[in-house]
Amino acid sequence: MNRVTRREFSASATAAGLAAGLAAGVHTSSRAVAAETDQLGVAVCGVNSRGMAHVGGFVNDPRSTIRVLVDVDSKVGEKRADEVEKRQGTRPRVVRDVREVLDNDDVQIITAATPNHWHAAIGVWAMQAGKDVYIEKPVSHNIDEGRALVAAAEKYERMFQTGSQCRSSKACIDAVDFMADGGIGDVNLARGLCYKRRKSIGPLGDYPVPPSVDFNLWSGPAQYTAPKVTRQRFHYDWHWQRHYGNGDSGNQGPHQTDISRWGLGLDRHPNAILSYAGRLGYQAERKDPQYVDAGDTANTQVAVYDYGDKTIVFETRGLGVDDSADTELNALFQSKRGNKIGVVFYGSDGYVVQTSYDRCLVYDLDMKQTRAFTHDSRKDGNLVNVHVSNFVDAVVSRDASKLTADARVGHLSAAMAHHGNNSYYLGETNKSTPDEIAAAVAKLDSRDDDKATLERTLQHLRDNGVDPSTDQLSLGPVLKFDPKTERYIGNDAANEMLTRNFREDFSVPAPEDV
Repeated sequence: MNRVTRREFSASATAAGLAAGLAAGVHTSSRAVAAETDQLGVAVCGVNSRGMAHVGGFVNDPRSTIRVLVDVDSKVGEKRADEVEKRQGTRPRVVRDVREVLDNDDVQIITAATPNHWHAAIGVWAMQAGKDVYIEKPVSHNIDEGRALVAAAEKYERMFQTGSQCRSSKACIDAVDFMADGGIGDVNLARGLCYKRRKSIGPLGDYPVPPSVDFNLWSGPAQYTAPKVTRQRFHYDWHWQRHYGNGDSGNQGPHQTDISRWGLGLDRHPNAILSYAGRLGYQAERKDPQYVDAGDTANTQVAVYDYGDKTIVFETRGLGVDDSADTELNALFQSKRGNKIGVVFYGSDGYVVQTSYDRCLVYDLDMKQTRAFTHDSRKDGNLVNVHVSNFVDAVVSRDASKLTADARVGHLSAAMAHHGNNSYYLGETNKSTPDEIAAAVAKLDSRDDDKATLERTLQHLRDNGVDPSTDQLSLGPVLKFDPKTERYIGNDAANEMLTRNFREDFSVPAPEDV
């Protein structure tokens, strides 16, 4: 508790210093002037890739400064520290273990852009230590971890921002407001898309740990596997191994499912979930029927989320997506080629389509475009910078209501990935014919044309050399979920997947124990 009290005092002093500086006419774009005030110290965890976007956001805000970089790869940490020094004029300390930072009085904010399996541990530990946190999506690797983050933010009165920067996009904000005002009539269906080419990650094998990596710390909450490393590329490709990542359901998906929930006004878990999925096509692609890919998350997946009066569908396609046979989606995205990443809202009077983070289009029922909403980074600000500044606003004011994407937002959207994957993993051995899947989706309480969605998915596989009659998708069970207790109904195996077996010294406490 002394640690928390000290932190609260520090935050109050920072807020007072910043407020006094602003009242005296401090130019908020000047880091040189702001440096004379008591800046918020930031520690960024995981700086090989996405963490540098965090660095950019906080360096851009004169109220904060990067004081520590945390990375289990010492080579990466030192290289990034050099880069940060060039950007802000001072060099941050470099450490490997986030626990070395928890008691540091010069750090008030901890961010995480590590592999997914580390997100919740960093978030909970940081909040217990009296720090405010900014955690990349998905905020959790499983549902109970998300619950723990929500509980910790509430218990310790910490500011928690999820890295769902679309919530700060003027295009998305205006589109959501437009729908709320009846712009396309009644809206009860949203379709999230991740049509994004993902090549195979190489054969399953036994590969060395990079010499600059502390593998004990890299593994953290995750148990060791045998062999320890089974993928060729150590960094990034963990996304496609369920032990650490959540596939594109949890990588790209939380952006689109979050926007889907937001646009439909759904601040709750679904009542039921069904997924059919598989990791298919790489044998055909490599012309090797014996090939076994190191990835074990789905590269083709459809997850249907039943909210009673509304439905969300999320589709993942990792094989070739050019020359798609999806006539309606091609028209709405105004393209037949390349990736399609976004959300389609289906209204009684038209469509709203998020085609990128900074662009949303409106169509009438005849698919004639009637207007567009945009986020102009030159005028409206870089999205990450805007999102980080919103977080800093909340930290300085100690007002969680200012947050654009708080812990609950992050938890509910990450949980959608976990729900869909849980259905798939439980049904992974249930290889099913197209007719069997069609019979299952026909029974769903859904606002989508589930048969048409299945047919489009099957055609996508055929277009990529996969015969779904013989190289079959897996059909998961319908999982019924109680949004209040956050437990599956009548399915013990599914409830076991709500958490994981943590390694000693790296556990995430249960929500009631934070």
